[in-house]
Amino acid sequence: MHAGVAPPIPVGKIKSFGPFGPKYEVGQVLRQLDDGDWMVEVTMVETGEKAEYRLTHLSDDPDAH
Repeated sequence: MHAGVAPPIPVGKIKSFGPFGPKYEVGQVLRQLDDGDWMVEVTMVETGEKAEYRLTHLSDDPDAH
């Protein structure tokens, strides 16, 4: 699979891991994975910790309220 153009990323949006999980802020795209998915940097709202998260998982997570 060849490298593609990153899809639109909702940078700055606050989401949560599942309906009741911790909140995180969406950051920049980091890289494309071999399976075609993308790794995105996320920052935990409560701790400020940064992590990498798959775009397909991020897209399934609800917006935090």
